[in-house]
Amino acid sequence: MSVHKEISKHSNKQNQLVQQFMILDERRERAIDEAVKLCSAKKPFTTDRINQVTNEINALARHGVVPQRKLVRTEMVEEYVARLT
Repeated sequence: MSVHKEISKHSNKQNQLVQQFMILDERRERAIDEAVKLCSAKKPFTTDRINQVTNEINALARHGVVPQRKLVRTEMVEEYVARLT
């Protein structure tokens, strides 16, 4: 019975990490969309918010359950926007 409880506990912890990842990944995508909109409108923008969330995601990824995400540079956003036009 103890093994079953340990497996359930481990599974629940992994599920919790995945749920946190999904929330953070959505926040990251919204931050990226905002930076793209600002860049497209030729307004000033930073990638600070994107990278703050990315660092949180990568901290979760160290547990080995969720994938890491790359940090984003302003040049990356500018290159992406240039390809859209």
